[in-house]
Amino acid sequence: MFRIILLSLSLFFCHIAYAESTPTLTVYTYSSFISDWGPGLKIKNLFEQQCHCNIKFMAFGDGVTLLNRLKLEGKRSKADVIVGLDNNLIAAANNANIVQPHHIAPFKNQQLAWWNDQFMPYDYGYFAFIYNKQKISHPPTSMQQLIESENDWKIVYADPRTSTPGLGLLLWIQSIYGDKAYQIWQAMSKKTLTVTKGWSEAYSLFLKDEADFVLSYDTSPVAHRLNQHQDHYAALAFSEGHYQQIEVAAITKFTQQFELAQQFLRFLGSQQAQYLLAVHNVMHPIIKIELPAAFDPLITVDKFYMMKPDVIEAHRTKWIETWQNAVSH
Repeated sequence: MFRIILLSLSLFFCHIAYAESTPTLTVYTYSSFISDWGPGLKIKNLFEQQCHCNIKFMAFGDGVTLLNRLKLEGKRSKADVIVGLDNNLIAAANNANIVQPHHIAPFKNQQLAWWNDQFMPYDYGYFAFIYNKQKISHPPTSMQQLIESENDWKIVYADPRTSTPGLGLLLWIQSIYGDKAYQIWQAMSKKTLTVTKGWSEAYSLFLKDEADFVLSYDTSPVAHRLNQHQDHYAALAFSEGHYQQIEVAAITKFTQQFELAQQFLRFLGSQQAQYLLAVHNVMHPIIKIELPAAFDPLITVDKFYMMKPDVIEAHRTKWIETWQNAVSH
């Protein structure tokens, strides 16, 4: 009995010692990334097998909400890694002084012609309006047609103050129309069913047939083909072009696990992780990999916009005020 007790105690303390020696990497991200259908938990399981570490995800709504949380926490933040900001929030994150250089070189077979010393891309897409082909047989082929059509269409999109797709639409409209954005927002407001806090709320309304068009991504139809085997959802291809979003990961200035954080970022660029991000985050991978056939019939984006981060940061507040004034009158 005494030997059994000693053995049990020995195993107990060994377990404690192992737990204490296993590092934990805290990753701040947005909610859908670690949802049941998202890529987060699958990436966590694969990475933990090779890093001998624990990944702890903490989710905060959308990318804009995530950034606001980081700014609020400041030096008190427990985040080691940030996953889910985008190219439109880079300057704001830099101004908040929350990230540091990742010291990672671009990946082999990288197909995305964009790189940043502090923010590492892990997937990308183009903002687009999604519609149901069974309901709309003659969809608009331009932003102008969508807004000016005599059809009694209803649009739903997310708020640019709380959502990265909403901010993307704001910048998309600004890129196309410039000083005429106020009039465009006024015209769009006549077709707007509602503005939601985040993307998921907007897309849910669309799937309930409460809206004809929802702001999402060019890749959104892939999710329906892969998960529901449905092919009647499609993205509108606009002659004016589309706005590109690049999702990024970064290492915080507060981390005590820099090498592990760097290892995690590199893993996000691996073929395994890129496949999971493409299929479960439903975005374009940054490296060339073989994808399911569901990705084949996507719209072709011949022209796209992407504003410089400092330009966005300098004018974002003004452009949001323009949007607020236009839709409230």
